[in-house]
Amino acid sequence: MNGRQLRARFRGVAAVAAGLLALTACGGGDAGDAGARGEGEAAAARTVKHDAGTTEKVPAEPKRIVSVSVTMTGHLLALDAPVVASQATPPSVITDKQGFFTQWSDAAAKNSVKVAYQGFEPDVEKVLALKPDLIVGASSGAENAEKFYDKLSAVAPTLLYRHDDVSWQDLTARLGKDLGLEKRAVEVVAAHDRRVGEVKAAITVPKQSAALVRDNQSAMTVFTPESAQGRLLTSLGFTVLEPPAGKGQTQAGRSDFAEFSQEKVADTAKDSSLLFVSHTPEEITAATERPVWKDLAAVKDKRVYDLGLDTFRLDYYSAGNLIDKIEKAFG
Repeated sequence: MNGRQLRARFRGVAAVAAGLLALTACGGGDAGDAGARGEGEAAAARTVKHDAGTTEKVPAEPKRIVSVSVTMTGHLLALDAPVVASQATPPSVITDKQGFFTQWSDAAAKNSVKVAYQGFEPDVEKVLALKPDLIVGASSGAENAEKFYDKLSAVAPTLLYRHDDVSWQDLTARLGKDLGLEKRAVEVVAAHDRRVGEVKAAITVPKQSAALVRDNQSAMTVFTPESAQGRLLTSLGFTVLEPPAGKGQTQAGRSDFAEFSQEKVADTAKDSSLLFVSHTPEEITAATERPVWKDLAAVKDKRVYDLGLDTFRLDYYSAGNLIDKIEKAFG
């Protein structure tokens, strides 16, 4: 190294040293502020344990949530969570034209929620383009996103929840805690409980048990007393029929309902009132006209009730609609 190079290097080192001295002498407050900001950012993030693992750096106050579960979207909207986009299903009788469930589609429109993608498997590229600071999804049901968890987590902190073996109230409370929306969660559940109390006092519950069923033509789904639907009916004063003895066919990981043969369900139901979950009136009529059902006491005595198309998955919105149906039928 020649003399000129040595002098240049010395000047560079001296300049860095002078800069550091200046920061120490007159910038102590800035350094302290930077440290405070770092601590503040750490405090603003949280670590959340959910049903697919544990996620760090979850924002205390998310600003852009993308839901990769059309089921979870209803729970998030009830909490006034900042959902910017949601997975949608193929449009059907239980959705609006873009594939959002009808019970909360108005709330989605009011909050300008976009369709993130349509289908049950997350479109990670489309989620990435939405620039979420948090992703919320399901670890049960058709939109179970567990196998995409790592890919989604590379986009933003990701939380996945089971929604099958838990009441919507418990799920709402959990989401409220994990998203920093505890106060709103308490308000939502309290409003629902007040409505339950009002309707319970205003209706006459039949002495017979209530069979919560869904017709699949070749078989019949029976919802257990521990299902979300069963718990709601129980809170209104109904006795919910236990499923037939023996093991029915269930979806993987689910215990809130099981599928049995039409004959076995009819034999178990006997004198129970029949409450149909998620059917059109025409479908209910067709089911009860079958030979296996038409002679049941519930059919003859007109104790067959339509709980509405949106009651297969309960959230704050569809639970409210179900309560309205019960009030109209038994008030």
